[in-house]
Amino acid sequence: MVKLDILSDPICPWCYIGKANLDRALEQRPDHPFVIEWHPFQLNPDMPREGMDRRAYLEAKFGGKEGAVRAYAPVAEHAQQAGLEIDFEAMQRTPNTLDAHRLIHWGGIEGRQTAIVSSLFRAYFNDGRDIGDHDTLADIADSCGMDASVIMRLLATEEDIQLIRDKDASAREMGVNSVPTFIVASQHAVPGAQPTDLWLKVMDDIIAQRAEDA
Repeated sequence: MVKLDILSDPICPWCYIGKANLDRALEQRPDHPFVIEWHPFQLNPDMPREGMDRRAYLEAKFGGKEGAVRAYAPVAEHAQQAGLEIDFEAMQRTPNTLDAHRLIHWGGIEGRQTAIVSSLFRAYFNDGRDIGDHDTLADIADSCGMDASVIMRLLATEEDIQLIRDKDASAREMGVNSVPTFIVASQHAVPGAQPTDLWLKVMDDIIAQRAEDA
């Protein structure tokens, strides 16, 4: 098998789009060679732990309402092409994603990491839920077969906070400055929300190379 490491943030729309494109390719190649692991990268590491009003965040980041609209126009277009329905109006807050990344990490320990990532994306982009909220995170964990009461207890502690921050810092030290970033076989970095066709080609090339080596 071939390791596919994905650096992502669950409030990054391009990460959601990139995952949808990858998922479509994986569905078309049920014998795909990838073993997938998700890694933390916070778009807003300095965000207050309680998050902030999303409109205020976007206008501050993009220089006003018109700038925010311009920035999100291609997001809406590519999301539609990927078959995603993002409810921009439902998203009222921009959360700090540190705790969401902790949940992704714990999901990995229990073999439910991709399910947690998928549920976080849907909760934020489709349902407009605050994925910085502990009750929301525990509910997502429960929906993926994890013990919500354990997750609530862990979230109330400092457990794995430094681990997530260290992994985020390590990614930046490697030169990652945007997400999604996909790393194939610990060697080849593929930045951005790549189209399904690219992933099909990558997988076909890997499968062909393995057949040739055999």
